[in-house]
Amino acid sequence: MTTAFALDDPLDRGLPRPGSLLRTAADSIPPSGLVLLAIFSVQLGAGFAKELFAALPPSAVVFVRIAAGALIMAVVARPKLKGMSWRDWAVGLTFGATLALMNLSFYEALARLPLGVAVAIEFLGPLGVAVAASRRRLDLVWIGLAGLGVALLAPWGESETTSWVGIGFALVAGACWAAYILLSAAAGQRFPGTSGLSIAMIISALLIAPVGVTTGGASLLQPELLLIGVGVGLLSSVIPYSLELQALRRMPKHVFGILMSMEPAAAALIGVLVLSEMLHVQQWAAIVCIVAASLGSTRTPRMPRPSRSAPSG
Repeated sequence: MTTAFALDDPLDRGLPRPGSLLRTAADSIPPSGLVLLAIFSVQLGAGFAKELFAALPPSAVVFVRIAAGALIMAVVARPKLKGMSWRDWAVGLTFGATLALMNLSFYEALARLPLGVAVAIEFLGPLGVAVAASRRRLDLVWIGLAGLGVALLAPWGESETTSWVGIGFALVAGACWAAYILLSAAAGQRFPGTSGLSIAMIISALLIAPVGVTTGGASLLQPELLLIGVGVGLLSSVIPYSLELQALRRMPKHVFGILMSMEPAAAALIGVLVLSEMLHVQQWAAIVCIVAASLGSTRTPRMPRPSRSAPSG
C-alpha cells in the first residue's frame, strides 16, 4: 500500500495537518535516506522493546506496542467501519490475526535470540514471497544462500545466544510476514489509504489483549513502562511507516526493496550498539548470506517487498 494517510476534514482547520508537517519535513530528505531512517527506527523500537523484557513478558510488550500503534493509526487514518461487506471483514480479521501472530512470534523469538539473528531468520518470509513470484533459475542460488545462512545460525552444538525454540518462533514470524505481504495487497484493494492497516492493527490489539493483560498484570499500570511502550509503538509502526510512504512516492519500488534488504544488518548493528549483543563471526557470516540472498532476489523488479515497520519490530 503506497497511498497517503487519509486526513480529510481535519478537526482544526486553522492548524497545520500532521501529515502535511511530516511531508514537509520528509521532502527535505532524499528518499533513500527516508528508507534508512525507517529501518533504523524499526530496529531501535525492537531494541527498546527487548529492554522491556526485564519488566514485562514478551506478550505484554507486544500488547502495549500494538495497542499504542493502533490508537495512533486510528486517530490518523480514521477508518470507517460502516458499510463494510462480509468479505471486507474477512480480509480485515485475517489481516489482524496474522499481524497479532507475527508480532507475538517475533517478540518471543527476540526474547531467545540476538536482535540481528531474529530479524535475519524472519526475513526469510518476504524473501520467499519475492522468489515465489519469479520463475528465474537464478533464484535457486538465492534460496541456497539463504538456507546456508540459516544453517550457520542454527545451534548445532551448545550455544548461549541461540536456541531452536527461538529459531522456531522466528520462522513462524517470517511465515506470517509473508502472509502479511499478500494480505496487505488484498486490504489495499478493499480499503482506502491506510484504513486497512489501521483496522488490522485494532483487531490485532483486541486479539492480543487477553494474553497481554493476563501476563502483564499490574505491571502494565506503571507509567514509565507504558511510556516506553508508546515510544516503541511510535518507533516501530507510526514513524517508519510514514517515512516509507513518503519514500515510495519518490523512488522505484524495486529500489525500495533493495534498501529494505539491509534490514538484518541494521538489526545486528542496533543489537550491538543498544543491547550489547556481540555476535560471533559465524553469525555475521550468516546475516551476510541472508542479506546477499535478499539483494539478489530484488535485482529484477517484481513484487514490492513491504517493510515490517507496521507488522513487527
